[in-house]
Parts: sequence; C-alpha cells; structure tokens
Amino acid sequence: GRGKKDRPITKEAIFHYVYAVLHDPVYREKYAVNLKREFPRIPFYSDFWQWADWGRTLMELHIGYESVPTFPVKRVDILDDKARKAGLAPKAILKADKAAGRIILDSETTLSGVPTAAWDYMLGNRSALEWILDQYKEKKPKDPTIREKFNTYRFADYKDQIVDLLMRVTTVSVETV
Repeated sequence: GRGKKDRPITKEAIFHYVYAVLHDPVYREKYAVNLKREFPRIPFYSDFWQWADWGRTLMELHIGYESVPTFPVKRVDILDDKARKAGLAPKAILKADKAAGRIILDSETTLSGVPTAAWDYMLGNRSALEWILDQYKEKKPKDPTIREKFNTYRFADYKDQIVDLLMRVTTVSVETV
C-alpha cells in the first residue's frame, strides 16, 4: 500500500502545513522580528505530513470553535444589591486577571479557573480571550446623535452567550497551545 510519503502534496495539504508552521511557538519566537517587518517565510520540514495533519486538526478546532466543549471554568455570581435596588443591570467590567486565572465580567459575575495556557493563544498582540472581552465592552459613541439613537448595546443582554463563548474559546486556546 501507499505510505504517507507517497501521498500527493495537494494545495490543501500545503495550506494545512503552513497553518501549523505559523502557529508553532518555536517558529513564532525565532522569527518574531522578521514577522513584524515582512511576509512570513515558511521553512520546509522533512516531516511534512505530520505538520499538515497538525494544521488540519488546528484548523478544524478553530473553524468549529462554536461546537467544542466548554472548558470547566467556575462561574461565581454575587448579587450587586446596589445596582439591583437602583433598577440597573450589573456594571459591565470585562477584565482579564491572568495572574489569578480569572475573568471579571461585571459587578456580579466572575469566571475563575482559567488555565495559564489559555492566555498563551495569541491573536496579534493579545490573547483570544482578551480579544473577546474587548469586542464585547460597552463603548460610548463620541457623536451625540449616534450616542442618543444607536447606543443600544448592553453587555447584560448577551451575558450568558458571552460566558458560553469564553468557555469554548478557553477550550480552543488550551487545545491550540
């Protein structure tokens, strides 16, 4: 039978190979300076098929992030009496506390038990988890008309979906690393 060595190198296999190499922490560290200044140069490793297989696995994980199992972080809710008495939603915070392995979502909810490895999966200059936290922050539009008419996004309305997303992206981050 045909072994791995005899498999034809397809465009898809090359794509998966490159995907794996670009996610390799050793490669990223070794060429960090070059990667900031120019297009990446991809080395050719003799174990091409091992890298192509890793790349395919990684890509499936990244594309299918919405269906991966949630990571078992601990959700702690402590009622914000002051906000509730005033008839307000808890104050949105969306901050990462990497050292403590926590994500502070708002004045009521914290996720803890986020593993150190989860912070190591980077999208540009920040972790995937921090990227999500930044995307879902409440930002006040500078323009008064826009602020008055279109400033309708409230973290509280999406809290449970965002918690679910953070738990899945924690799984993806740990698996990627």
